[in-house]
Amino acid sequence: MNVPSSLRVIRWVCAVVFVCGIAGIIVSSINGNNEGWVVTIGLTTTLAAITLIIASTVASRLRIPAFNEVAAEKLESLIATEVANGADEDSLREIVRRAVELGRQSS
Repeated sequence: MNVPSSLRVIRWVCAVVFVCGIAGIIVSSINGNNEGWVVTIGLTTTLAAITLIIASTVASRLRIPAFNEVAAEKLESLIATEVANGADEDSLREIVRRAVELGRQSS
């Protein structure tokens, strides 16, 4: 899978925050500083986890299958409308096939 470099950096930063967060929580707990530092480090680690989830979701190129089905139905509707207006169905479907192939090559 081709991962963008910015997402790779975010993943590494989040991994470092996770490891440092675990160490920080352990050290703060051993020192008996359970009031402020443990909560602060825990919240920072949680923020890194949320950031990682959001960044991975935004960078994902996969579409939900339901959206693909809706797009396919819309395309079929447009083809039916053009055929009703007098377009040749076979040539129109060939144009759509070529457009899909071009789109797959571009991504």
